[in-house]
Amino acid sequence: MSTPSSDSTSPGSTRQLSVVLAGGGSAGHVSPLLAIADAVKAQRPEARLVAVGTADGMESRLVPAAGYRLATIDKVPLPRRPSMDLLRLPGRMLGAIAAAKNILRSAEADVLVGVGGYVCTPMYLAARSLGIPMVVHEANSRPGLANRVGALFAAAVGTAFAGTKIRGGVQVGMPMRTAVSTLDRAAARAAARDALGLDPDRPALIATGGSLGALSINRAVAGALADLAAAGVQVLHITGRGKSVLGGDGTALTAPGYRQVEYVDDMESVYAAADVLLCRAGAGTVCEVAAVGLPAVFVPLPIGNGEQALNARELVAAEAALLVSDAELSPAWIAANVLPLCTDAQRRERMAAAAAALGIRDADVRMAQMVLSAAGKEEK
Repeated sequence: MSTPSSDSTSPGSTRQLSVVLAGGGSAGHVSPLLAIADAVKAQRPEARLVAVGTADGMESRLVPAAGYRLATIDKVPLPRRPSMDLLRLPGRMLGAIAAAKNILRSAEADVLVGVGGYVCTPMYLAARSLGIPMVVHEANSRPGLANRVGALFAAAVGTAFAGTKIRGGVQVGMPMRTAVSTLDRAAARAAARDALGLDPDRPALIATGGSLGALSINRAVAGALADLAAAGVQVLHITGRGKSVLGGDGTALTAPGYRQVEYVDDMESVYAAADVLLCRAGAGTVCEVAAVGLPAVFVPLPIGNGEQALNARELVAAEAALLVSDAELSPAWIAANVLPLCTDAQRRERMAAAAAALGIRDADVRMAQMVLSAAGKEEK
C-alpha cells in the first residue's frame, strides 16, 4: 500500500480542504473520478486531492497523468460462489479497511468521494468508522454493490441516469472531460474530419467497440462495407488495440470510403466528425453522446447484468438512438437499419435534438457542489 504525505499548514492558519476520491479498475470509474476532481479543483484551487485505487487498475496510469496523487490498497473482490477465497474474505476486508483508514487519516480527509469499484467498499466502511462524510456517484442504471453500501451512509448520492434505484439518489448526469462537455459538434466538425482522414462532405459512420474492440461489431461492419460504400457512406472503423480487421489477403481490410484505425485518443474528435456512431452502451458513452447530441446505434455488451441495455433505454425511448442486441447485429442489419439513418439528414437532426434534450453537460460541477456541501465548504 502507498499513502500520500499530508500537507501541513502554519500555526493559526485555516487548514486546506482535503478531498479523497476512491474508485478505479476501468475507465468507466476513473474518468468520472478525474472529472469530479478537476471540478473541485476549479472551485477550490487550494484544495488537496488524493485518489485511491489499486496498483494494477487503469488508475495507476491515468491518475498520475492527470496530475493527482494516487494511494493504493489491495483489491478485495467478492467471490460469487463458495470457495477458499470466500473464507479469506473477512481477513482481506479488515486489512483493506485498516489501509483505507490510514489513507484517510494521513490525508486529513474532510470528505470521501466514491465512484465505484473494488476499493470503494473498504473506503466507505473506513470513512464511516472515522466519521468522515461521504458522497457517492453511481454511473450505471443498475448500481454496483460497493455503491449500494456507500449510499447507506452517504451525505449525498449522484446518479448518471434518472431511473437508477439507489438510496438517496439524485440525477446529476455523468461527470466527463470538459473537452467533451463543452463540444460544439458543428463548429468542430471540419477540423475533426480532417484530423481523422474523413471526407468533409460525405455521410460518416464511425464504429467502435472501445479500446479493447468488439469482435461482433468489427465483423458486422466489415461485412456491410459494400452496401455502405454503394450508398456513399464513408466509414471510420476503430477496431480496438491489436484487433485489426484483415482482408482476404491477410492484410488490413481496405475498401472505398473506408478507414481503419485501432484507437483514437480524443473521443471528442470522433463525436464531432461522426454523423452516426455505432458503439457499445457503456454509461460513459451513452451520457457523452447525449451531451453532445450525436445519433447513436447501441450494441450492448452481451455479458454482465444487462446494465448496458438499461443505460441506453432512455435515449432509445426518446428516438434519439437505435438499439440492437449483440446476437442480432449483422451486416444485413446494418444495411437495413444503420445505412438508411446515415443517408437521412433530417432524421439525424431529429435524433440529435432528442439526444441533446436528455444530455447533461455540467455533471462534474453538480458533483463538486455536492462534495463541497458535504465537507461544509460550499459557497455561502
